[in-house]
Amino acid sequence: MKLLNKKPLLALALICFGIFFVNLDAIGINIMEARNFTTAREMVDDGHWVLTTLNGEPRYQKPPLPTWLTAISGMTFGFDKLGYLRLPAALMALMLVLFAYRLGRLLVEDKAYAMLAASILATSFYIIFAGRNGQWDIFTHAFMMACIYLLWQFFRQPKGSYRLALLAAIFFGASFMSKGPVSMYALLLPFLISYGIVYRYKGFRSKMGPLLLFIFVALPLSGWWHLYTYMFDAEAVAAITKKETANWTGYNVRPFYYYWSFFTQSGIWTLPAFVGLLYPYLKTRVCNQKAYRFSLFWTLAAVVLLSIIPEKKSRYLLPVLIPLAFNTAFYIEYVIRSFKTMTDKRETFPVYFQFGLVGLIGLAVPIGGYFFLQDTYQVNWPLFGLLAVLLAAIGGFIVFMLKQKRLDKVYLATVAFIMAIMCFGMPLSKSFVHNPEYKDLSQLRVYEQQNRLTSYEFGGFNPEMVWAYGQPLPRVTDDFGTIKIPEGDRYGVLVSEDNDSLFKAVYSNYRIKHLTRYDQNPQAPGKRSHRPRLWRDYYLVEKN
Repeated sequence: MKLLNKKPLLALALICFGIFFVNLDAIGINIMEARNFTTAREMVDDGHWVLTTLNGEPRYQKPPLPTWLTAISGMTFGFDKLGYLRLPAALMALMLVLFAYRLGRLLVEDKAYAMLAASILATSFYIIFAGRNGQWDIFTHAFMMACIYLLWQFFRQPKGSYRLALLAAIFFGASFMSKGPVSMYALLLPFLISYGIVYRYKGFRSKMGPLLLFIFVALPLSGWWHLYTYMFDAEAVAAITKKETANWTGYNVRPFYYYWSFFTQSGIWTLPAFVGLLYPYLKTRVCNQKAYRFSLFWTLAAVVLLSIIPEKKSRYLLPVLIPLAFNTAFYIEYVIRSFKTMTDKRETFPVYFQFGLVGLIGLAVPIGGYFFLQDTYQVNWPLFGLLAVLLAAIGGFIVFMLKQKRLDKVYLATVAFIMAIMCFGMPLSKSFVHNPEYKDLSQLRVYEQQNRLTSYEFGGFNPEMVWAYGQPLPRVTDDFGTIKIPEGDRYGVLVSEDNDSLFKAVYSNYRIKHLTRYDQNPQAPGKRSHRPRLWRDYYLVEKN
């Protein structure tokens, strides 16, 4: 820990590089990424930089700042480079972690604690996922974290600072331009509630000028794009708003207590995160009681506010993991500082269980991994061997240091355990991907050129297939079920499984011929994960 404390920002940057930046293209594109990357590609190809589109149709559900950054990355490195399209998200994850460290320094005035909080955040399960994924959650929360860092300084100063207010407003606007009010509601508002409870708002009369500046700058930065789309495409905005509002109350509705297991989203830190929430136990043991209460209230306020909204998904818990990392760091700091003198088994058992389990998993990887991978497709055995040796060595080191009660070394080895998996384990994920009938929709473009055909989609819109196709794919049926048969005597039609009967009924007076199936499933037909959503039958349609 002493070495890390000498150059903490460099150490965190190296940790983040190993977690967020390595092997960014190891896993195939998912549905949310396909939507986002297609929108970015259409920005460049069609010039839709403000009135954004998806498959040539208006897409105003999300503001465009992350899409702009992704489009720039695509223009620079190419839209066929999946890793570079995910690079902006990885940079946002780095930004989030570094500002978490900065806030931790202000919160406790201790480098070691701040380093713990930031590294716990960087190695939390859903933070890892979001930072390696082309989804926009990491953007909005990273920008808001910078805003919160500046607001903390603003609140703590005896007089208002126009510079801090201006910078905070800029980052607030960037957060809003990334995913609307999501982070304002789920991260900033809980922060403001917790700050008011624990630290109180003092001397606000002297800060009214800077606060007004914050409002006057933040509002136009946050709202100009929404106003612009409403002014120039009001009908589409109204339809999208109606659909999105309906989703909040009628889509993925879960009970109020759905998020109560939120601490499990921290992954490897699940048990420490849970113990860190036990206020009666930890309140007299932490290094800073007031800061601990603040992080606890911030975490719980975020969970409660998210629980109020009827629509719930596990990924919506991402902002909760930020204050949870600060809260968990108080517990980890305590056990590192006090473990050698602990005698109560009720205290030592969670520590031995938590880190002992990680160590034993590392030791078991060489044998367990071999039996798990031996029947999979095209395993890179040299790479697995390197990973197995590395994880076994880290696991053995954890067990040894745990016996020596050197919790500082155990903690660092746990972070290294995660980094090893990301650096050497991620490429092995390709061993689980095998579909002998795989046929990418990009091949359709070649067929169309050779046969002078235009193709259409009948029925369900699929973002992954549009992304693979490489350009907007016109549709016969829209989201409201309206059917508009294309003009022309001869063209191709892509049909999903659940629309096959309707397609044949609509084209009953046409000659139709099944040509092929485009199957973009990573797994073969017959496997549980083989989804009809990812394949289309391709028909040639000709007038009689």
